[in-house]
Amino acid sequence: MKPLSPAERKLLKARAHALKPVVAVGNEGLSTAVLKEIETSLKAHDLIKIRVMGEDRELRQAMLGEICRLTGASPVQHIGKILVVYRENPAPPASAAKKRPARKQPRRTKSSYQNT
Repeated sequence: MKPLSPAERKLLKARAHALKPVVAVGNEGLSTAVLKEIETSLKAHDLIKIRVMGEDRELRQAMLGEICRLTGASPVQHIGKILVVYRENPAPPASAAKKRPARKQPRRTKSSYQNT
């Protein structure tokens, strides 16, 4: 888990603003199933929101630390019952990055418009 600079945190908060929570932590707390879902979500999206039920702010703050410790993510924000965490995804393999470029349509010349 790499600590985020204030500038990085600010950019991530801006990106997270439009996101909806993808994981909800209920009364069971951080169960194995919840942690597995957080891990799956972090693999799919590097930045996620997590909704935590419960009224205890200190418990939610501790949960944020535990989630980050177990997943290798960095805490971005804790506002109300919403936690925002970020984990940089590794770059895709070179074979996946080499896709065939899209075929371009031939450009129509001015004379092709006038021949109609």
